[in-house]
Amino acid sequence: MDVNTISKKERGVLLILMVGVFLGFLNQTLMNTALPQVMADFKISTALGQWMTNGYMLVNGIMVPLTAFLIQRLKTRTLYLSALLVFAIGTLISGFAPTYFTLILGRMVQAAGAGIFGPLMNVVVMNIFAANRRGEAMGIIGLALNFAPTIGPTLSGFIVSNHSWRWLFWGIAPFIFLDLILAFFLLKNIGTQKFLRFNFLGVLLSSVGLGSLLYGFSNAGDGQWTSPNVWGFLVVGLLVTTLFVYQQTHAKNPLLNFNVFKYHNFTITTIINVVLMCALYGGALMLPLYMQTVRGESALISGLVLLPGALITAILSPISGKWYDQFGARRLAPIGLGIVVLGTIILANLQLNSPLWLPALGQLIRQLGLVMVTMPIQTEAFNSLPINMVPDGSAVYTTIRQVAASFGTAALITAYGLTSASVKAGHTQVSADLNGIHVAFWIATGLVILALLLTSLLRNRQDFVDDRHVHGETE
Repeated sequence: MDVNTISKKERGVLLILMVGVFLGFLNQTLMNTALPQVMADFKISTALGQWMTNGYMLVNGIMVPLTAFLIQRLKTRTLYLSALLVFAIGTLISGFAPTYFTLILGRMVQAAGAGIFGPLMNVVVMNIFAANRRGEAMGIIGLALNFAPTIGPTLSGFIVSNHSWRWLFWGIAPFIFLDLILAFFLLKNIGTQKFLRFNFLGVLLSSVGLGSLLYGFSNAGDGQWTSPNVWGFLVVGLLVTTLFVYQQTHAKNPLLNFNVFKYHNFTITTIINVVLMCALYGGALMLPLYMQTVRGESALISGLVLLPGALITAILSPISGKWYDQFGARRLAPIGLGIVVLGTIILANLQLNSPLWLPALGQLIRQLGLVMVTMPIQTEAFNSLPINMVPDGSAVYTTIRQVAASFGTAALITAYGLTSASVKAGHTQVSADLNGIHVAFWIATGLVILALLLTSLLRNRQDFVDDRHVHGETE
């Protein structure tokens, strides 16, 4: 089916799902700049405060493998309404939370609903659009996936500078309920419902394995890798996740179909995504640290420095999708990654007295490159699969991205902390922190260069179409 023949029903489905995706991804970063205010209100430590974001990411990551089953077992309308209702309940719990632990509970309930939005959207797009127009559709979706987390700190900085942090929840609640009402009356089902058997052991193993990995990486954020709360959970996570993969590859009714890795371009784009997420999520924390810890700027100023990059993401996301349809990821991704390298090098050379336009420029260039990479390689990954395997591919791709992002964040913050501690003697704390930020950005630069080199392994489109035929699969 060509995009030009998309019916009003299907366009309505995309719009309704896109609102949920935007709000879900917005919540991943919305609380970052609100942390000091929340800590003051509830009188908690920074380590405990980080669980506003870590708890959200943890539950979100655990939910994603389950979505492959839910997307195929439940109708589109039933699944989305349920997820949106859970997301709304979590938002209200968070907004009215009388204690910090109630706030964390609300964030985790939010994440349980939001974890379904992205994979469901991917599957709907792949079912509605023909292969040669999916880039354009995914580019539009990228407006929500990429713009929401980048605008989150700016929006949060503005709100917490003028109002209570609770408005971060109260402000989005009306939009959630509006989308819920629209979905109830207008959302139709896409795709074919399959009556799959529930793999309870798979859910248990994936929850324990991925949960332990994500929890371990979250605890490693302060650099204490020798702590049992870090290495202990990482060892358990690796062992149980390995057992999960073994169980899934031998089960009659697997939760996830790991045969997606038989398809060359899916495997390569997933590896590129892993390397890129390690660089990006850790690097994303460095710029606010530079602005607020090193320079002593306000959360609002820090958010405004990020704003140009967020805006370029919003403007170019739909355009990058059209570029993907025209040129493919094999030609587009290396250019984008080269631009990301340039932007990251600018950020790696920031000094205490650098003019404010310089970090803004570095972040803008970085986002310009990213918008040419992230959605195109994701679209390439799903395009390389037969349509019946897209739910599994989407869940696998998103799950691995979550783990890579958590690892990258922990690793770069550790590099930052160790460098800062090692140069502290004879230096001011500000100078030591600046050196740590430099090292973290240079590591991120190296990772992006590695991702750039990996793009040479991507095959042409006809090659991965032939790859599907080799495995007896057709679109």
